[in-house]
Amino acid sequence: MFLGVDGGGTKTALCLISARGDLVAQTETEGTYSNRGTELVARVLQEGVASVCAQARISPREIEYAFFGLPGYGEIARDLPALEEAPHTALGHKRYRCDNDMVCGWAGSLAAADGINVVSGTGSMTYGQRAGIGVRVGGWGELFGDEGSAYWIAIRGLNAVSRMSDGRLPKGPLFETIGEQLGLTVELELIDVVLNRWRGDRSKIAGLSRQVSQAADLGDEHAAAVLHEAGRELALLVGATRRRLQYPPGETVPVSYSGGTFSATGVLNTFRRQLELQPDGFELRRPLYPPVVGAALFAAKLAGRPLDQAALERLARAS
Repeated sequence: MFLGVDGGGTKTALCLISARGDLVAQTETEGTYSNRGTELVARVLQEGVASVCAQARISPREIEYAFFGLPGYGEIARDLPALEEAPHTALGHKRYRCDNDMVCGWAGSLAAADGINVVSGTGSMTYGQRAGIGVRVGGWGELFGDEGSAYWIAIRGLNAVSRMSDGRLPKGPLFETIGEQLGLTVELELIDVVLNRWRGDRSKIAGLSRQVSQAADLGDEHAAAVLHEAGRELALLVGATRRRLQYPPGETVPVSYSGGTFSATGVLNTFRRQLELQPDGFELRRPLYPPVVGAALFAAKLAGRPLDQAALERLARAS
């Protein structure tokens, strides 16, 4: 039995899979961001492991291997010892590995096979593996990074709206969609909503990327340009990951994607075109499994018992 844990800010997902590809049990519990305290992480993991094992009617000690994808892992050096130890308390053994939750996205999207996964939700980053070597690119946060993310798109959309209000840009559908979404009675109220009422909340601002996409669909050229640039930035992340993984020229590299930003056709289409324009080959693939299942697949691989093709197909039908 292999355990996968996909941590997150709002929820933590856990699942158990068998070597033959059965999805034995799965559950969700609260989030595990370490910036809320490593004690919280330890408690959430202990409760989650107990719950998923109770469903499967096994003891945590019967888990052959586990992978824990934890948000923020590796970003705060002083927290690493506590984060590394937290699963030990939950499992009662040390047959596990911890890493950032981005690894779950890669493992799920490509069934833990060599290649690159790009994530673009509120933030953005890539993670890829080749011959057991993993590389992360991006994910530097909204203040000076996260290019191509929903937050990045929304900020550029808001900038265009401010320019439209001033007359520095002609007003288009973007101006109206943002105004309607925020319920603005006067144009300068945009400042009050975003800065005062929302207090610059990252998630709320990122949600406005949907209005940028909607405006692009309605023919707003400035919104379309923002989505085009987002797709280009995400392709640049993939290119940098390929170079750092030292894939040889001419080798076709599998690439997958996850995150809500890719629901915008302008982003996904540009991303695809930018990869096609690269001199070295990429093969864009739809994600195969959700991240939590990917974590369990990676656990099996780390144990030296990767699932065979028949088991992978069985698991795909179950998940």
